[in-house]
Amino acid sequence: MDLSQLRQEYRQAGLRRRDLLADPVEQFRLWFQQAQAAELLEPNAMVLGTTDGQRPSSRTVLLKAFDPRGFVFFTNYGSRKASEIAAQPQVSLLFPWYGLARQVAILGPAARISAAESLAYFASRPFGSQLGAWVSQQSQVISSRSLLEQKWQELQQRFREGGVPLPTGWGGYRVEPLEFEFWQGGENRLHDRFRYRREEQGDGGWLIERLAP
Repeated sequence: MDLSQLRQEYRQAGLRRRDLLADPVEQFRLWFQQAQAAELLEPNAMVLGTTDGQRPSSRTVLLKAFDPRGFVFFTNYGSRKASEIAAQPQVSLLFPWYGLARQVAILGPAARISAAESLAYFASRPFGSQLGAWVSQQSQVISSRSLLEQKWQELQQRFREGGVPLPTGWGGYRVEPLEFEFWQGGENRLHDRFRYRREEQGDGGWLIERLAP
């Protein structure tokens, strides 16, 4: 299949250094709010990249919280992503906001959040999502979907009165941001790219650099 003629010309307003906030977390907050206002589908969806040291892997997960400490998502601690984070904590996050011709990439180490934080979020999930965390031994080989459906029915009966406890093998990770890149699509493929990275000297503030597209 020849896709050479499949292209989209980006005509949104460009991104200039003067447009950027000094704090990348606040810059992310601004862009995230604009993605919400544009009614993009799941603006909190992000591609999480990990590696086991030999092969990379990626998948889409949902951002559930962020602040200056980092960016939080939840998963099964027995999953492939969890085992790779245990081996190589450095990960990447990518927010592909296609409708605004924007991307944000974040690099940094991931670490488990506290059980109390995981419990607080788990308690806020709908009943079905709580059961889903119990049903799936994520990334493990299974013989059929019927096994999942059978376990679902069993758990529905077991917890029919509510009060679903936090699974011992499930919880959150926080990615501590060490580097950000904000990408704005431009005409003629002259995109605007700015990287924030921690200054090695001084007060530990953020150095902002323009990158070639």
